[in-house]
Amino acid sequence: MAKLLKPWYAAFVNRFLAMVAVASIVAAALRRAWPAFSMDDVVGSLGAARPVHVLMAVILAAGVAKLRRLRRPRDVYLVEYGCFRPRPCFRAPFATCLEHVHLLPYLVDDESVSFAIRLLERSGLGDETCLPYSYHYMPPDRSLEAAREEAELVIFSAVDEVFARASVRPEEIDVLIVNCSIFTPTPVFADMVVNRYGLRADVQCLNLSGMGCGAGLVSIGLAKNLLQVAPPGTRVLTVSTEILSSQYYVGSERAMLLPNCLFRMGAAATILSNSPERARFRLGRLVRTMTAARDADYRCIFQEEDGEGILGVRLSKDLTTTAGHALKRNIAAFGPLVLPVSEQLLVAMSLLKRKFMSGRRARVRLYRPDFRKAFEHFCIHAGGRAVIDEVQRGLGLSDEDVEASRMTLHRFGNTSSSLVLYELAYIEAKARMRAGDRVWMISFGAGFECSCVALECVKPPADAGGPWADCIDRYPVHLPEVAKDNI
Repeated sequence: MAKLLKPWYAAFVNRFLAMVAVASIVAAALRRAWPAFSMDDVVGSLGAARPVHVLMAVILAAGVAKLRRLRRPRDVYLVEYGCFRPRPCFRAPFATCLEHVHLLPYLVDDESVSFAIRLLERSGLGDETCLPYSYHYMPPDRSLEAAREEAELVIFSAVDEVFARASVRPEEIDVLIVNCSIFTPTPVFADMVVNRYGLRADVQCLNLSGMGCGAGLVSIGLAKNLLQVAPPGTRVLTVSTEILSSQYYVGSERAMLLPNCLFRMGAAATILSNSPERARFRLGRLVRTMTAARDADYRCIFQEEDGEGILGVRLSKDLTTTAGHALKRNIAAFGPLVLPVSEQLLVAMSLLKRKFMSGRRARVRLYRPDFRKAFEHFCIHAGGRAVIDEVQRGLGLSDEDVEASRMTLHRFGNTSSSLVLYELAYIEAKARMRAGDRVWMISFGAGFECSCVALECVKPPADAGGPWADCIDRYPVHLPEVAKDNI
């Protein structure tokens, strides 16, 4: 019965204030103008009104609406996005990875080899994920030249794609934001893009580093803040990537072997604007939460040297727990901004019930809001199979809700800061996006941090192929169950 009544409850509560407000205004106006009125009197009075009075009322209403719009923050739009699609020659199937694990000279003991194999088996990655040329050498090529070659390949491919899809010329870009967490050469990647595409001399450039997988949404948040105060028609190009070639860990510590097994090559570029012209999505609420004040969170993803002085990135075994904690804090701020009133009221009632039943607190369960009332699609950063499981369980999402995340991890692996845009491309390639649909993007990054962004579809894509063009018909694929792990 509760399930049958809940849709009626939501419809009534979500529109209750609007209905009461309209009814009160109409009743007050009629009572003040006509103490004893009838519909015939109303029609007669409207017919007797002078045209100049009607015109003045219309102008006044339009002026009030205009002032209200001016006081609101300027809308920001995602005009288009593009993702790097690797060629088949970059593929790293499980058999190849397995062979390399046995041949790598630094994995000398059987225990380390077995651990690396278990990581690959349980990671959720498929046989079509791709690695740069440098990883196909034995031992891997960690030179600066190899890293630059990878950077030029993935970044230029993503930027070419977004320019082509958006029909935007390089000289129309006003601001450029590039993020790459670990590898930051001189000149930086932003200068590399300016040089390649001949961007204007007055283009504003920013280069972000060290933020891990969450840097993609951080860049979008920075672009949104800039566009809300920029002149109308301003365009921002963002590029998100992670360069793997120079960062391959050549030691044997388990916690530092994880990035070698999970991360794959990729990049994504977006064009954002404060003009709705040719826009695909409208940016909604954006909330970023930092938990670096906690020592455990701060060291959850940490670049350092191992006991033998070999540089790498250490991933804590408590990564999924830390991500869940950060997401809870983020939702506490993000939820009230996006949830319908009906869900917010149920949460408030649950909190009051727990407060006033303090003697039986253990028996009072807090209500978990249903975010499917606020969003049709979910793009959860697929840092690993266990991360997706943790978020799905915490938010009460269905397998269909997290399909884009699981399939993106299977096809492309963890491409770091660009991953959520590959997931958005999956939803569109499956022709599931409709005008008015709302998307929730969730990313996690070093620090530790969690970012949430809401998007509203303005116009579905004309060409929904993108990075999935050659394989979308094969998805979704069945993923076998694996034992619980901390990947």
